[in-house]
Amino acid sequence: MSHNHDHSHPHDHESHHHQISNYNFAFAIGVILNAGFVIIEISYGVVAGSLALIADAGHNLSDVLSLLLAWGASLLATKSATEKRTYGFRKITIMASLVSAVFLLVALGGITWEAVNRFSNPKPVEGITVITIAAIGVVINTVTALFFMSGQKHDLNIRGAFLHMLADAAVSVGVVVAGIIIMFKGWLLIDPVISLLIVIVILIGTWSLLRDSMNLALDSVPKHVDITGIKEYLTHLDNVAQIHDLHVWAMSTTEVALSVHLKMVDDSLSNNFLPEIQQQLHDCFNIEHSTIQIERQSDGQCMLNKHKCI
Repeated sequence: MSHNHDHSHPHDHESHHHQISNYNFAFAIGVILNAGFVIIEISYGVVAGSLALIADAGHNLSDVLSLLLAWGASLLATKSATEKRTYGFRKITIMASLVSAVFLLVALGGITWEAVNRFSNPKPVEGITVITIAAIGVVINTVTALFFMSGQKHDLNIRGAFLHMLADAAVSVGVVVAGIIIMFKGWLLIDPVISLLIVIVILIGTWSLLRDSMNLALDSVPKHVDITGIKEYLTHLDNVAQIHDLHVWAMSTTEVALSVHLKMVDDSLSNNFLPEIQQQLHDCFNIEHSTIQIERQSDGQCMLNKHKCI
């Protein structure tokens, strides 16, 4: 059986390294600002007796860890491949997202337990302290989000950081509202209520992160990839009789790979046939790394396609 293979990297490793370097400053500032705020928020949350403030501090701590994980994983992803790790450390970005999601779920469980207990044993809260500290959080989270704004349309990892910080700013606004209600109305139960609302908001985002990370870890097709469109494009190529063994998976949170077998009507292929397909896969379907195997109809049945073609 005669086969031709072609591999492509439309954007080389150095380009990816350069993109990460552009956000080193953003990651550093984000970590410093949020870590400092966590210390302040926990301290004043304990002094003010505000579970909502402590809950938000716990969430911001997870943000610091998430930023560190994302930063470290992104840097590791730029390391060159080796004979043992032929894709390098790119997939560690997926592992980092998975670890971050699991850690966040554990933290949410602890916050929920304490909030439920406070319904039966409410404690006084210093409203003005809650308002002031949470308002600082709104500013810090918004500033951090702005650092990632420019790249969030082109890099899913950066977009995740941007949306996470933006959501945190909204959560801090909720804590400010709780402080205002307590200060003017004296409704102590609003503190655990707001805490549970924060948990619900974070849980929605965390569940999505956990689901997407798990799917990528299991080599599922990334949700932003149009697998149906890819099949239609490949099957309608000139001189292609059928395709089989089409696989699409994530090499990292930002790079997608594809492999496919194309059974040709005849062997008359131009020199640009494969490069043009790879460029189209990159430009239209965001496939960074494609491997295409060419088969002739006279070759018979491929050993990887004993059951059916797609």
